[in-house]
Amino acid sequence: MAIWGKLFGGVAGFAVGGPMGAVVGTALGHAADNGSLLETPVGGWTDRWGPRLNADPNGAATFMAAKMAAAMGKRDQMYGLVIIILSAKMAKCDGAVNRAEIDAFKRRFHLPPENMREVGRLFDSARQRTDDYKAFATELGRAFANKTGMLEDALASLFVIARADGEINAREETFLRGVHKAFNLSPGAWDRARDGGARPGVSEIDAYEVLGISRDASNDEVRVVWRRLVREYHPDVMTARGATSAQQAQGAARIAQINAAWDRIKRDRRL
Repeated sequence: MAIWGKLFGGVAGFAVGGPMGAVVGTALGHAADNGSLLETPVGGWTDRWGPRLNADPNGAATFMAAKMAAAMGKRDQMYGLVIIILSAKMAKCDGAVNRAEIDAFKRRFHLPPENMREVGRLFDSARQRTDDYKAFATELGRAFANKTGMLEDALASLFVIARADGEINAREETFLRGVHKAFNLSPGAWDRARDGGARPGVSEIDAYEVLGISRDASNDEVRVVWRRLVREYHPDVMTARGATSAQQAQGAARIAQINAAWDRIKRDRRL
């Protein structure tokens, strides 16, 4: 993910070090000693980052950093920041963070070595508390409401971390379902994320655009719009209008697109 290099200089520095962290964000790696949470073997998960500039046990600075990134229009930075935070809380939600979960996180996001210290510092800070994860997920869901594919990818990544040390347990499933709800994703999105993040070629947001409706439309509203559009472009209706052969062909293509969108939404909503 290309955002990692951009992430650690402002908003992530604020998250880890409090207000002064925004000033010294690029120097956070130098403030830590040579150890790293992300590279520490299992057996005594002591904090080897060195003293924090300003400890953030309640997650206030971390949450403000995510809000700040969103307000500044830095969605790529916000995405990376919240992904790290949710991953840490996912790993911690059912007990001590273990090596398998750390390794799964690193593999999933292909972290560049030069950012490993900063990522580890933020990960370590975020895992101190897990009961606030929905606030972060909600902020990310709002920021990426029109890019549900990225939200599905994020949820799929959390599934990978949850499975890293065995079957998903009750606490992990509760966490995942909370993120799914906070992201405001469809039932179909849950299934795809659970199954590894594979998505059909037509995205959910495109399906709603094809029908010209909002993602928040009710099932009945979606069905009414689909039927109206199918009638509008039906060959008999097109013929009655005196449509040319070219217009008839365009109408047929439009109906195929409308039906594909309807099929996608039906799968997502399990209609």
